[in-house]
Amino acid sequence: MEFLLVALWLGMFLALLLAGLPIADALCGSLADRGAGVALVCSFTVLWLVAFWVGRVSLSVAAPAGVVVLALLVGGLVYRRGVSVDRRVVAETVGVFTLAFLFFVAVRAVDPAVHPSGGEKFLDFGLVQSLLRAETLPPEDMWFAGEPVSYYYGGHLLTALLARLTMTEARFAYNLALSGFFAAFVTAAYGLAGSVAASRDSPRWVGGLLGAFFVGFASNLSTPLRLVAAVLPDGLAGFFAGLAGVEIDGLAAGVGQFDYWDASRIIEGTINEFPLFAWLNGDLHAHMMSPPFLLLAAAILLSYYLTPAEAIRRRRLLVFGALPPIAGLVAVVNTWSFPSVAGLTVLTVLFAPADARTLLPAGVAARLRPDDWRLAEGATLSAALVAGVAVVLGGLLLSAPFWLSAASGRELALFPDRSALGPLVLVHGTFLLVFVPYLLRHALPRARRRGRIVVMFLLVAVLAVLSEAAAVALLAPLVGVGWVLLRWDHLPVGPGSETSSRTAATEREPTAVVGHDGGEAVAADSDSDSPDRSLSDGGLPGLGFETVLLIAGAGLVLLVEFVYVNEQAGPGRMNTVFKTYAQVWALWAVAAGAALAHLLWQHRPDLSLSGGRWKPAFQVFAVLLLASTSVYGVLALTSHATSDSAVARTENPTLDATAFVETTHADEAPAIRWIGDLEGRQTIVTVPGNYVWDRGRNGGSSAPSSLTGVPTVLGWHHEVGYRGQEAYDRRAEDVRDIYSGDQETSAALLAKYDVSYVYVGPAERATYNRIRIDEIEGVTVAKEWDAVTIYEVDQSRLGA
Repeated sequence: MEFLLVALWLGMFLALLLAGLPIADALCGSLADRGAGVALVCSFTVLWLVAFWVGRVSLSVAAPAGVVVLALLVGGLVYRRGVSVDRRVVAETVGVFTLAFLFFVAVRAVDPAVHPSGGEKFLDFGLVQSLLRAETLPPEDMWFAGEPVSYYYGGHLLTALLARLTMTEARFAYNLALSGFFAAFVTAAYGLAGSVAASRDSPRWVGGLLGAFFVGFASNLSTPLRLVAAVLPDGLAGFFAGLAGVEIDGLAAGVGQFDYWDASRIIEGTINEFPLFAWLNGDLHAHMMSPPFLLLAAAILLSYYLTPAEAIRRRRLLVFGALPPIAGLVAVVNTWSFPSVAGLTVLTVLFAPADARTLLPAGVAARLRPDDWRLAEGATLSAALVAGVAVVLGGLLLSAPFWLSAASGRELALFPDRSALGPLVLVHGTFLLVFVPYLLRHALPRARRRGRIVVMFLLVAVLAVLSEAAAVALLAPLVGVGWVLLRWDHLPVGPGSETSSRTAATEREPTAVVGHDGGEAVAADSDSDSPDRSLSDGGLPGLGFETVLLIAGAGLVLLVEFVYVNEQAGPGRMNTVFKTYAQVWALWAVAAGAALAHLLWQHRPDLSLSGGRWKPAFQVFAVLLLASTSVYGVLALTSHATSDSAVARTENPTLDATAFVETTHADEAPAIRWIGDLEGRQTIVTVPGNYVWDRGRNGGSSAPSSLTGVPTVLGWHHEVGYRGQEAYDRRAEDVRDIYSGDQETSAALLAKYDVSYVYVGPAERATYNRIRIDEIEGVTVAKEWDAVTIYEVDQSRLGA
């Protein structure tokens, strides 16, 4: 076990966390933890933004430049604002990160391999290696030599920066960075959920721990269901299976039949990962590296949400100044999350107590104050949309080099196969079990006209039937109730309602110019009882930012029932649901942590489902929920630590991601090491590959390029999605001709792709009937082993 490396990386992470505290405080000072939970992510953001632009010139100076800029920024903030931190909160945050980091280091040390099966580890490790070998950005595509990588590589860039700063080889940096991203995610969830809970008058530490639990350990409900089926008679088990609309297998046959994979394939034709599954699987993939940055955006938006209405300049700086850089970063780390930052911005600006229209220039805001409440709502929504568009445009501008060089095109498609109700409940039930009573607690006291509510639910049911989407029936009521409670004081709303909307109340209040902010008039309410407040006129506690996160997540779930990205990565909407649900889990974990803390601690007579008799009921409910969603983690970790089925288990714990090559592919290990030691820009040729590395019986694996970052003419079949089928097939034919074509054709292709070395191993021999590379003038044996021969190409002699 590499204990010194673990200590080095932990020290680096904690140093960056402490350095990020002044930045987090400047952005999120209104939060209960003053942004401590996202302090590390703030430092990551500064390092990344500097490196992304400096790296266009030189990657070797990008990391030091990022450190210098971070130090100058932190020093400037401390000089100007001083140091304002709560030592107890900082100690909590450091403790949470340290525990999460060491926990996952221990998990990876048992099975650290970056094997090609069951995930994207070859892709992720190859990208890190490519970035460590590259001199400038974007890096060359290791599977499509001569072209820049056509994939969102931002998280891998950050991993490479951290590896450069610590002078760590990629084989160790992979697992250390993976553990760091896990800990950053858990810590951000702890801080954000705790701050949301505190804003709702619930204990910060309770909300934080619950949020961290939902991110770091909880699972969906499929595993508890299978466990129940295992102890029930066959007839009852079948009944529950039919009720849920899923097959009960695996664990249902006994604890010994548990497979960690089953819980990620619930909704037919989709992938339904949750964080613990993803990290156990061990990919250093985009959807696992972007959540900390998504939560950083959410923390900044929570700060906006809590900022008083009169602080117009600060609210503008948060929306138009802080969010666009984060959106640009997210676009390169995980393009799937880029629109979510803008969408979350729109919802926050729309639902925040402060009027959205005050973000606009004073003259424009004054013209957007019609008398009719419907027009006023439209004007408020328009102002929120302007904020979202500004974030998108700013993000596009700051990430422009990525879109111009590395981004690959996709097309939207409509109306995929819908999700069935039972699987939807299993996948999202962990959070729905919290959200439903939480919304009912606040909705029931405000429901003045129950008949209208019944009509609303009937309308939702009709829409669900017409659209053939169970998700509409399941989630539209939550979105509708949350939306109404955030925008209006009482249910129901509309013309003739007994209680006016907040917006209508705002329109009735006279305003006066009380000052100037940045040269523009600032409107403030003449009455101290401002309508821009979190409490309703009736004295009932209004909903908060947790409901904004709830609506955002529900909107994403509903969206992928009707729209998906048509791409090669999976049939239909498989990849769309996969990448979108990862964001939903991050948003809902924070919301559920704060909401469950509220259910446990807030018991007042002005709330439904409250009072003395409900408190023990919710305590029992919380225990059952936490216990049932922990079953997966207990079984998965036990299996991970004790099972002999791990793909590349090592005899002694290690973080060496490539140690498995020596045990499972010892015949190719020295050849791959030899290629990895090559310096400068080199191009190799190998047989195109995919997820299997079995010595050629099912094609190649592209191991020489994937494990070293040295580009090959054509690698994994993923390139079909990045370049198109025609381009992939053309190169596949060229590779075939290089190995087994006539001398003239082979020589011309070696020259065309500027090939330096030709790799001939088990996969190449099994794929091509006759390899004639040694017959070409200018091609000689560079190194030979029992199973592998590497030929060197002298480009100056090919013409001979």
